[in-house]
Amino acid sequence: MSLELKLARLKAILAGFGRVAVACSGGVDSSLLADVAHEVLGEGMVAVTAVGPALPPEERQGVRELAASRGWAYLELEAGEIEVEGYRANGPDRCYHCKTALFSAVRRVLPGFQILVGTNADDLGEYRPGLKAAEEQGVRSPLAEVGLTKEEVRALARERGLPNWSKPASPCLASRVAHGVKITRERLERLAAAEGYLRARGFRILRVRDHGDLARVEVPVEDLRRLLEPGLREGLVGLLRSLGFRYATLDLEGFRSGSLTPFSSLASGSILPENAPQGAQAPQEPFGVLGREAAYLRRDGCPVGAAPRLEPPPGEGSRE
Repeated sequence: MSLELKLARLKAILAGFGRVAVACSGGVDSSLLADVAHEVLGEGMVAVTAVGPALPPEERQGVRELAASRGWAYLELEAGEIEVEGYRANGPDRCYHCKTALFSAVRRVLPGFQILVGTNADDLGEYRPGLKAAEEQGVRSPLAEVGLTKEEVRALARERGLPNWSKPASPCLASRVAHGVKITRERLERLAAAEGYLRARGFRILRVRDHGDLARVEVPVEDLRRLLEPGLREGLVGLLRSLGFRYATLDLEGFRSGSLTPFSSLASGSILPENAPQGAQAPQEPFGVLGREAAYLRRDGCPVGAAPRLEPPPGEGSRE
């Protein structure tokens, strides 16, 4: 199906709703959906952003500015997901609890509005517990319904002059926290501070992963050398220490979107490398989410080939 036909089908679906609330995170998918819905429905479209500790401040400001520049009706609301025990527990179903809280909050504030999300066709092949929450609450995903892929979404966003058409994906801050590590406001705030520090220094694509007392920094492989430059490395280590991390590590595999997602593969032991030493076993948290450098454990329980620390913790010197 051509891109033009998919767009026409998208507009036809939107026209049938009457009034819609588009969950808008400021990413390109939800932005395109909101923009097309505004074109079709005018004031019948309200873009809704869930604000809370998992939304980085710069993302909140960005979606505000986008909504104002496009003339959208815009609403910010507190979904209260941080008060939900299932969300704070941070199991593999965390997104389910988050989306359930969000959709429930939207229904309370905008009764009678059809809730829409920016899920695209490519997303359907990924592990996304939030899709279950959407199905349970009758939330629709028009981009996916007409078969729009991520590449096609970006192409349409560019044609429409959306400034974020090439913006890298930026999931919520909770996605940076390893499963089983409890979600707290303080933990999310320190991740926002750490990533903000790097963005202010020109790193466009990055993640700071939280493994409890260990921070794992991911940047594209081509940026690894720059991150280790004198001054920048020391500044980052100092910041991470001040934020409460004991260890500051750099992931040698580089940036990988969703690198915490393969949690479910650990139980099967499928991530053990072929050259794993005799007696090695599939890791459990927290080592199981440190990337393939730490894909197995020695018999003494220490990770083999784990990503190097940016600096040893106080009192340890250069001890192995």
